[in-house]
Amino acid sequence: MKNDEIERIEVELLVDALHRRYGYDFRHYARASLRRRLRHALAKSGYKRLSELLDALLWDENVAHTLIANLSVTVTEMFRDPSFYQAVRKKILPYLGTYPFFKVWVAGCATGEEVYSLAILLYEEGLYERAKLFATDFNETALKQAKDGIYPLKDMRQHTSSYQKAGGQGSFSDYYHADYQSAIINPALKTNITFANHNLATDGIFSDVQLIFCRNVLIYFDRVLQNWVLNNFTQSLGNGGFLCLGNKESLDALERRGEYAAIDAVERIYQKRPATGPLQTSTPGPKSAGWPA
Repeated sequence: MKNDEIERIEVELLVDALHRRYGYDFRHYARASLRRRLRHALAKSGYKRLSELLDALLWDENVAHTLIANLSVTVTEMFRDPSFYQAVRKKILPYLGTYPFFKVWVAGCATGEEVYSLAILLYEEGLYERAKLFATDFNETALKQAKDGIYPLKDMRQHTSSYQKAGGQGSFSDYYHADYQSAIINPALKTNITFANHNLATDGIFSDVQLIFCRNVLIYFDRVLQNWVLNNFTQSLGNGGFLCLGNKESLDALERRGEYAAIDAVERIYQKRPATGPLQTSTPGPKSAGWPA
């Protein structure tokens, strides 16, 4: 038997062990991506083979949790793909401005840059005080960083450029303060955000949400899991609610994709078809005079 075939067996045994021993379900993750991340995790672990790592994680929860964290993709940045945020500002926020209160779910939030980017948009459009944002991920390490809102100061130059390209209306430096080599997010941006552990592969839905962000997450799932997740999003969204995916993702795996209309096909913004009537375009209320108390 060739080494590659042996590795495939090791991967399946390891994935099954993570599910049966710890409840983390990677069985429907895209295999090419999963194997790459397992090889990377193996190199960091000090073990020579995945079968050795498998034995260790079965008996040592610390080894398992380290592996699970390494399997989670946490690559993100603030205002990634500025044209997407321009589209959100122009095509979604006017609609949300017609609600006295609305809920947002940022699924797979990783280290939090995306939810803070959205919070800034909502603030600049005078909508932050009406919003309740739920930011979820299954990686506890990443989730803690998201809650803390502390990022390398060296990254702020790139984030500032992306913010400006996204149509930022103020000075990006107003949204954080520098402390030595760290940038600390303004606490006022956190007041309406709830961070929570949630596994898209196994956990349930949020009810009556008006906007879901899940960008660059589905690309790591196979079509079975993609359909499962997209179906949960469809159940979570209220009629007329919006689903935002990454620029390499689509609704192709969703059996119920006919329930959506493409609001921006390039930026992968979809609207769950309202029960009656077209997309509303009312102007949002007046901008806030300052940060929420």
